[in-house]
Amino acid sequence: MIVLVLNSGSSSLKFQVIDTDLEAIEKSADKTLAQGVIERIGSEALITLRAEGNPPSRSTAPLRDHRAALDKVLRWLVSPDSKVPGVASIGDISAVGHRVVHGGEKFTKSVAIDDAVVDQIEDCIELAPLHNPANLKGIYAAREILGQGVPQVAVFDTSFHSTMPDTSYLYAIPYQLYVRHKVRRYGFHGTSHRYVAYRYRILTEKSYDDTNIITVHLGNGCSACAIQKGSSINTSMGLTPLEGLVMGTRGGNIDPSILEFLHHKEGLSLDQLDTLLNKQSGLLGVSGLTNDMRDLLEEERLHQDRRARLAIDIFCQRVKFYLGAYMAQMNGADAVVFTGGIGENSPEVRERICKDLDVLGIAIDKKKNKATVGRKEGDISSEKAKVRVWVLPTNEELLIARDTVRCVKDAPRRW
Repeated sequence: MIVLVLNSGSSSLKFQVIDTDLEAIEKSADKTLAQGVIERIGSEALITLRAEGNPPSRSTAPLRDHRAALDKVLRWLVSPDSKVPGVASIGDISAVGHRVVHGGEKFTKSVAIDDAVVDQIEDCIELAPLHNPANLKGIYAAREILGQGVPQVAVFDTSFHSTMPDTSYLYAIPYQLYVRHKVRRYGFHGTSHRYVAYRYRILTEKSYDDTNIITVHLGNGCSACAIQKGSSINTSMGLTPLEGLVMGTRGGNIDPSILEFLHHKEGLSLDQLDTLLNKQSGLLGVSGLTNDMRDLLEEERLHQDRRARLAIDIFCQRVKFYLGAYMAQMNGADAVVFTGGIGENSPEVRERICKDLDVLGIAIDKKKNKATVGRKEGDISSEKAKVRVWVLPTNEELLIARDTVRCVKDAPRRW
């Protein structure tokens, strides 16, 4: 069946078209047919569309909202110019899978979307005011254009972490705040952590219950996850995606009293403080240059820029901190898995993170490390390492498509 996977941002729409079914999932025979992204929705949008095996086409067009953007995608898919196999008409799309960032405590797995599910996703907006409204725009647009006859499925970033024990997800604040407002750790990037844990099991022939690993998703957003017996038992992001590791523009863990201090010293409002922590901190804030790790590494290499080096070192040290913490909580792990744009493509960052971790049994082979880039899978551990180190490219869209098939077919999820 042809599944359209949508990831709706506030002014963007990313998509993939994937041909899969229960048999294809069993044999890992899924096929990506097309993908693309529309950016700057609401003005002169930037449009990138590509059928698998063909060069991308780039254009611009005035698109006022997500409905117009999705209509643009669908018209391209069914046009002869797209060269997308198997999609001759809109009727060839069997289902739509949506990435939804926050499911709160309501959703512990992917679900078929109906009016009640939409209402509950709306109820979670206060937990993810920047993300859930955007995700809902994609759901509304798909419903309006494709109609009620095409099943839609919501796949939540938070659901994989619903297995965390209360000792991991509760904050040490007055308990009634959890009871009243559900203030707790939810975690994010769950679809990515879940996918690479699955790939690790496939490649190592481990059972679900024998999967004890730490997964590290490093991109513009970053998170770590402790996976014991196949389930998430802790993760670095919290009530929001701001907590935890240093990221491109997010500061990660800080002393909360810094906010009050800056309010008095700088006269910053709550909105300004939120902007500072989410959009002006992290790699960008420390370096004063950029949130792009590639550019920081280049600045360090060519110009020995001190603040670029400082930003990279703080970034890597924070990952080390979580590796040590999760190794202690799990009483050891079999492997560390790197994924995400930085995790998959930066041997330099992986080497810095893994340096001097012999006490944890972590050591990498420099040659293997340098060779594992560009969406390559591989074990980059040295021969003496007791804890294996893997690089596994994530594929959240494929997992969303597979969950969509399972929900439509009412089939059980085995991973």
